[in-house]
Parts: sequence; C-alpha cells; structure tokens
Amino acid sequence: MSKNNVDVVVAGAGFSGLYLVHKLRHAGFSFRVLESGGDVGGTWYWNRYPGARCDIPTTDYTYSWDPDLEDEWTWSEKYATQPEILRYAQFVAHKHDMYPHISFNTSVKNAAWDDSTKKWTITTSTGEAIFCNHYIMATGCLSVPKDLDIAGNEDFTGGMYITGRWPHDEVDFTGRRVAVIGTGSSGIQSIPLIAQQASEVTVFQRTPNFSVPAYNGPVSQDRKAPLLADRDAYRESAKWTRGGVPLPASEISVLTATPEQRREIFEEAWKRGELFSILGMFLDQSTNREANDIVSEMIREKIRDVVTDPVTAELLSPKSYPFGTKRPCLDTNYFTTYNMPHVRLVDLNTAPITRITTNGINFGNESIECDDIVYATGFDAMTGAIVNVDITGKNDTTLKEKWEHGPLQYLGLMATEFPNFFMITGPGSPSVLSNMMVSIEQHVDWVTDTLVYMRDKGFNTIEPTPTAQDGWVRHGADFANISLMKDTNSWYMGANVPGKPRVMLPYLGGVDGYRRICNEVVERDYLGFTLSSNNTTQCNDGIVRELQPDVFIVLDYQNIVANVSQI
Repeated sequence: MSKNNVDVVVAGAGFSGLYLVHKLRHAGFSFRVLESGGDVGGTWYWNRYPGARCDIPTTDYTYSWDPDLEDEWTWSEKYATQPEILRYAQFVAHKHDMYPHISFNTSVKNAAWDDSTKKWTITTSTGEAIFCNHYIMATGCLSVPKDLDIAGNEDFTGGMYITGRWPHDEVDFTGRRVAVIGTGSSGIQSIPLIAQQASEVTVFQRTPNFSVPAYNGPVSQDRKAPLLADRDAYRESAKWTRGGVPLPASEISVLTATPEQRREIFEEAWKRGELFSILGMFLDQSTNREANDIVSEMIREKIRDVVTDPVTAELLSPKSYPFGTKRPCLDTNYFTTYNMPHVRLVDLNTAPITRITTNGINFGNESIECDDIVYATGFDAMTGAIVNVDITGKNDTTLKEKWEHGPLQYLGLMATEFPNFFMITGPGSPSVLSNMMVSIEQHVDWVTDTLVYMRDKGFNTIEPTPTAQDGWVRHGADFANISLMKDTNSWYMGANVPGKPRVMLPYLGGVDGYRRICNEVVERDYLGFTLSSNNTTQCNDGIVRELQPDVFIVLDYQNIVANVSQI
C-alpha cells in the first residue's frame, strides 16, 4: 500500500499520536501521522513560555504501556518543566522508532468522506492528498491559542509574545518594561519568572484565579512509595479513579465537619501541593454552593496571608465563581511576586484596555509605555483544533456546521454523519478534568481495539446512532446541571471565546465511570453504533443502561443542609 493510500491517518504527534503509532503498528495497520510542528510533543512542543510545567505529578503523568520506561527515564522534579517533558516525548519516539511514521511541518487542511468508496480524503497543507479508511484527530485539547481580540495589536512595535506559541529561542526580558495580559495558568506560571528579569511588570487581570502552591522539588519518597511497591497495581488503580490519579475519595462533608476538622483536612491538602488533593478534600465541595464557599474562603485567606497590600490581595482573591469551576492553577511564588515594588496589578473590570498603541497600552484613564506584551489569553479549548479543520462527512455535512450550537458526539469519540472519524480526548470525554495520560491511553486503546474488531468481523464503517448521540449529549448536560460548573464563565464551558456555544465541554462523570461505560458499549456489541460492510449491517441502537448522573448524592447534600438548619 502506498503512502497516499493507507488504513489510518492520524493528525497530531503529541502523546496521543505517539501511542497511536505504537498501537497501530503492532496491530498491523498501515498509517500516516501528520504533525504541524517540527517535532513530537504536541502541546509540549508549542508551549515554551517561562515556567511552563505540567500540573499533574510526574509519578502519574507518564506512559504506562511501556513498563521499561519506569527504569529508563527518571524525572528530575515533582512537576516537570516543558523542556523535560518534551525530551521525554522525544526519548519515547526514538526508543520505539516512531519518527519514520510522522510527517512534520504538515497539517490537515481538509478531510472529506466519500460514501461511495467508504474512504476519507485528507488534503494536507503541503498539497498532498491521502486516502484512508479511518481518520483520527489526536490534536489535543489545548492546542489552538485564542484569537487576539484587542484593538491595535497590529500597531505595537515592541515584542509581542503568545504563551501558546512561544519562540523556540530564549526571550530575555532583562531591564525591559513588560505587560502581561491574562492570569490563567500560563500567566500564573510565567509572571514570577518574567518579574525576576524585567524592570517593570504590569499585569492586566480580568478574573482572578484560584492557585495552589506546587511545593515543587524532587519527588518525595512517600509519593513514590506506592508506585515502587507495586507498579502494575498503581497504574491499574489510576484507571479506576475519578481523576486518573490514585487518591482515596473523600467521604467527609464540609457542612457536617467541625471547623477544626475542616481546617485540618484543608491544611493537609494544601501542603501536598496537588490539584486533585485540594479538589477532592470534601465530597460536597463541587456540587453544593455553601460547602464550596467555605473552601473558597480558606483559599482566599491564604492569598491575604501572602500579599502585603490589602487592595491587591482582594483583587487577587476570586469571589465571582466557585472554586474548581475554573481550572485551578499550581504556582511557584505567584502571589509573592505582587509584593515586589516593580510589579503592578491592573483590574480590567474597572480599567479596561481600550487600545494597544505603537509603544504601549491605553486602559481606563491611563496609558503606559512598554517594551514587550505577553498575551497569556488562553486557548480555544477542546473543539478549536477540531473545527478549525474543514471536515465534511455524509451528505456534505460539515462538522463546523453540525457543532454550531455545541459538540454533538457519542462518548467524546465519534459523531453521527462522520463514519470512521475518531477523536482522542475530545469534547464529551473526561479529558481535561483528568490525568491526560490515563485518558489518552484509554481512548487510544478503545479506538485501536475497535479497528481490529472491524477488520476481524469484516466491517468497513462505524458510526454512532442518533439515539445514542442524543442520549450521551443529554447525559453530559445532566452532569453539568447538578454541578457548580454551569454557573461559571470558564473555558470548560467555552465562555472564553466570543461567539462559542456555551456548553460543558468535558465529561464530569469521572475517569472510572466513563471507562465503565465505554467497556459496556463494547460488551453489548457496540451499543449505540452502526457497523456496516458490503453485505452486513450491525445496528445496536440504544443508550447505556442507567445512564444518569448520581443525583441521589445531591439529594443527600440537600438533606444535610436541611438537617443542619433545623439544629
């Protein structure tokens, strides 16, 4: 089979794409991997801004499919930096001879399904046409930076940097006046390091972010102990947790715990410096507003303890949304940076930016001059990389049109009218609410096992049924509706991108629950899918049994509140 006619085309050579190389090769499929960057690594190839780190501990943000990697690669820190994670991806790609399968500096321009031949035609940025039976998008959830939408960007004559597309050469801010726009994860990670070099730093903040100290350093012995004791058991247990990191689930309510108990649990989680620890301290903090308010205030107390200027401390203390409904951050000296005399915080709610000028920024009733502007303005998350490609399915239906009001999909893996089209960690799956390595491996395993099943059974197409897709979309919305997420304008909800549909993008049912559902779908002969060949059609229409969120837990919370109020 020629390189222009293959079984599978994969878009993306990040951690999803690399694992697909391994699985597809061992399953005996012919395939091509197309990567827009100049090397492997995906988000860790592009995001090179100062301080870029993973917020999942390196004991967990690691491939599990190659056990030898545990001994062949040693992480230097609890939270690895971007350069080290990129080297890890390169190490894996070299070890397993993956580079020959990948076409770099090549992106998918459009993909079109031909229902007569049952094939996709993939047109690349280099003008190549590739015909394939299956098209898999492994393009990542945070890979397309949000468009710059501030008037005057094109007029600025100084240095302009986007955190998601940082130059590959070192940027030196020594002695320079720097403006940073945005205080999400990339802003919180980069601002302390920029402030160490720059003579002036002006931070423009619209919404303050909750952030937890990372307490980074060498991986502690107690953190490594469970992994060293039984590697296989540790990796397996990660697959059956809500977030993909083996931590015990809390059985304690904020509302019934004593103030002393709350404080003890909070301080212990705070000292661990791990997102999943502090996100899972209490069983009701993500669904009950009163419980969440108590947790949020304890975090705000920590901010006030660090930031010496009370006005600045209050501006940095989130009050307009519940903790956990925006992506919390892990930081190193972020809040202490605002105690430095050359660092200033501007509240965009009271002094909005009106225009970028040739040499600075106009905001409120002020103007400042600056040498460089850093845009830490985030991503068109989860759907951006998918709909930015012109994808046409059956009956000339485009995915962009189909998703005009939100992503219509089944299991976050496939969509009706787009046969043999797969998404890795797409919208409708746990993805960004989980340890991505665990979710990536689960998705890649499911997709490649499905391709093997189709080959063995003689099927040439697979597509979700409308009933299954509608049921899954409703199921995801049901989970959002019993959480506090729906009330917050976050990128989880697509609210950071003007004009983007406001729907919950990731699946809130947890890695464990999601895995059980995916397994059940297969066990019930691909429930919710139509598989076809030239002579046979297998249509198993329906919805996974008991496909409802755990509403009884919410009722328990409400009963707790009612009982407390009667005491």
